[in-house]
Amino acid sequence: MYKSFYYITLFTCSFYLNACASPQQNKQQIISSAKVADSNSLPAPYATKSNKNFSKVIGWKEGETPVAPAGFTVSKFAEGLDNPRWIYAAPNGDIFVVESNTVLTGIKKFGASVSRKIKTQNLGRSANRIRLFRDTDKNGSYEKAFVFAENLNQPLGMLILNNHFYVANTDGLEMYDYKIGDTSLPLEGKRIVSLPAGGYNNHWTRNIIANEAGTKIYITVGSGSNNGENGMDKEIRRANILEINPDGTGEKIFAAGLRNPVGLGFEPITKNLWTAVNERDDLGDELVPDYATSIKPGAFYGWPYAYFGANPDPRMKDDPHTELVNKTLVPDVSLGAHTASLGLAFYTKNNFPQKYKGGMFIGQHGSWNRAQFSGYKVVFVPFANGKPSGKPEDFLTGFIADQSKDEVHGRPVGVTVINDGSLLVADDVSKIVWRVRAQ
Repeated sequence: MYKSFYYITLFTCSFYLNACASPQQNKQQIISSAKVADSNSLPAPYATKSNKNFSKVIGWKEGETPVAPAGFTVSKFAEGLDNPRWIYAAPNGDIFVVESNTVLTGIKKFGASVSRKIKTQNLGRSANRIRLFRDTDKNGSYEKAFVFAENLNQPLGMLILNNHFYVANTDGLEMYDYKIGDTSLPLEGKRIVSLPAGGYNNHWTRNIIANEAGTKIYITVGSGSNNGENGMDKEIRRANILEINPDGTGEKIFAAGLRNPVGLGFEPITKNLWTAVNERDDLGDELVPDYATSIKPGAFYGWPYAYFGANPDPRMKDDPHTELVNKTLVPDVSLGAHTASLGLAFYTKNNFPQKYKGGMFIGQHGSWNRAQFSGYKVVFVPFANGKPSGKPEDFLTGFIADQSKDEVHGRPVGVTVINDGSLLVADDVSKIVWRVRAQ
C-alpha cells in the first residue's frame, strides 16, 4: 500500500568536545551518552525494554549556566520567555525568537495535568508569538525588544526573502510584506502553502530555509505517528522535506521517509542541504539513532519501513514494502538513540577557534524513551572539505541536574550562529536563550 502512497504523494505534491572538565559535566557525560552507532553495529529490535522516562525541569539557579569547553563563555542572551524554541538571525543583526510549544488534547492533556514531570515542561499551551531583539550598538547585548508577531499557530521556522517575512505555522506557511528593520508584521499574512497539522509528540514543528539563489524554499513536515500506526493514508505529505517556489507554487517532495526532520542548513562548501532527524520510538534503548544527513533530491530515508539503511522495522511485517527497504539510504551522522536531535547550524563565522569553522552544531532536546537520559546537550560535528571528519563531540552540557531524581535544568532545542560569531541556544523549558562566545 505504501508504494502507491509514495508515488501518489510524489505526483500530487508536484503541481522536515569535550567541555572543560567539571564534576557536573563529567556526570552528564556518563549518564547522557547514548551509543553513536553505524548501520553495521545496531542492536536487534527489542534487545532492551522500551522505556518511558520523562524529565522534571528544575530550572537554573542564579549564577548557574550550561558548561562549554575551555576558552568559551556562556551567558544569558534573553530570559523570561515563554518556551523559546527557535531562533533566526536577520542580515542586519536582528534576532527573532519563536515562542511556541506542544499543545496536548484529550487523554494526553489529562495525563499531563496529573504528571508532575510533564507539567514542569509547560505542555498544553503555546504562546504562538515571535519576539524581536535588537542590538543597536553592536556590543553583543540587545537594547531593544519588540513583540514582532502574535496570534500565530504553533510557529517554528522563519525566513526573510525578497522583501517578505515567512513564518512556518504547524498548519501552513504564511508570507508577510516586510523590509529590513521592521519591528512588527502586518496583522494578516498570505497563506501560500497549507500543511497537515499536528502530530505524534512534537511532530507539529515546521521549519523552512531558502537556497542560496533564493529560488526555492524547503519545508520540513514530520510524520503524524511513531511508525505509521494510524495508517499511511494519514501520512500524505508527511515525513518529507517539501520544495516550493517563493510564492508557494511548484510544490514537490524533495526527499521522503524522514520521520521528523526539523533542523535545516546548507553546508557552506558543497552547498548541500542537511537536516537533523528525530527517529522512531519503542524499539529499545539504542534504537533508532537520531541522525543528521545531507539530503539527496528524490531520496528515500526509510520511515516507516526501514531505519538507518535497509534495516526493516519489525512492526511493518504485514506491509513490508521490501522495495522501499532496499532503497533506504544510510544517513551520514549518527547522533544517538532518543536524543531528540532537532536544532542544526553550520558555523561560518570567525569568533570560534579554527576547528569549528565549517562544522555543524546540533541541539538535542533530550530523551523520554530511554532508561538513562540521552541528549540534553548541544553537540558539535567537525567537517573537512564539506564532509563530516569525526564523531559528534559534546559542546554545551550541564543540562542534566540529577539523573537519580530525573531532574534537568533545561532542554536545548534551536541553535543559531549570529553575526558576531556567537552561538545562540534556545532552552525552551527554562525560558532562556543562552549565548556562547569564544573568549
